[in-house]
Amino acid sequence: MSAVALPAALAEVLARGDIWRGDTLASLPASAIPSGHAELDAELPGGGWPRGNLTEILVDRSGLGEISLLLPALARLSAEGGWLALVAPPWLPHAPAWAAAGLALDRLVVVQAGKQAAWCCEQLLACGGFAGLLVWPEAGIGAQALRRLQVAAEGQATFTCLWRPLTQAGVPSPAPLRLTLAASDNGLSVQILKRRGRPAARPLNLSLPHPGRSSRALAGPSLSLATARGPAAAAVA
Repeated sequence: MSAVALPAALAEVLARGDIWRGDTLASLPASAIPSGHAELDAELPGGGWPRGNLTEILVDRSGLGEISLLLPALARLSAEGGWLALVAPPWLPHAPAWAAAGLALDRLVVVQAGKQAAWCCEQLLACGGFAGLLVWPEAGIGAQALRRLQVAAEGQATFTCLWRPLTQAGVPSPAPLRLTLAASDNGLSVQILKRRGRPAARPLNLSLPHPGRSSRALAGPSLSLATARGPAAAAVA
C-alpha cells in the first residue's frame, strides 16, 4: 500500500476488525480463541480459532492426532462454562483423554446425526447454546448446504469446525478458514489453504501432546455408547 496519508473516513473504515488489506491478516481478537500453539496463532486471523464462521479442517485419514490440535481451545471454552457438541463423529470420544485435557464431560454432547449432520449443526447453531461444534458432515455435502452452515454460523459466539476429507481441498468452500493436516515426525504438519488476508507461505510443523492414557482423543470402533442410550443426543461420560 502507498505511504500517502489516508483520508480520515477511509482510515476509520480500515481500522475495523472485519475489514483488512490484502497484504495483511484480518484482525478480530474478540472473536478468536487461542489455539494453544503460538506458531499457529501467528498465522490465524485474529490470533486464534474464529468464532462466528466456519473453520474447515481436511485430513486424508483419522488417527493423526487431529483432535489433539483443538483440545487446548476446547478446554478453554469448557473452562468458561461452555457446552461442546460432536456431530456425527466417526469414533467414540475417549473420555479419559478429554478429561485429562481439561474438558468437562458433563457439558460434552454427542449427536447421532446419520446423514443429517449439516441439518443438525444448523439447529444447534440456531439454539445459541453451544460454545463449540465439531461436525463430520455427510460425504458429498453440497455447496448449498455448506453455504447454509456458514450463514448459520455468522454472528454466533460459537467455534464451528467441519472435518472433511483431503480430497475436497481443491473444491471451493464458503468457509473463511481452511486447513489441511498431515502426519509429521513429531506431530502434525498444518497447511493453511485459505484465510482472510494474505496467503500462507509455508506449512507449520506442530508438536502435539497426548493427554490421558490414550494417544487419541477419539477412540473406539463406532458410536456404540451413544447408540445404546437411544436418544439423538447423549452426553459423553
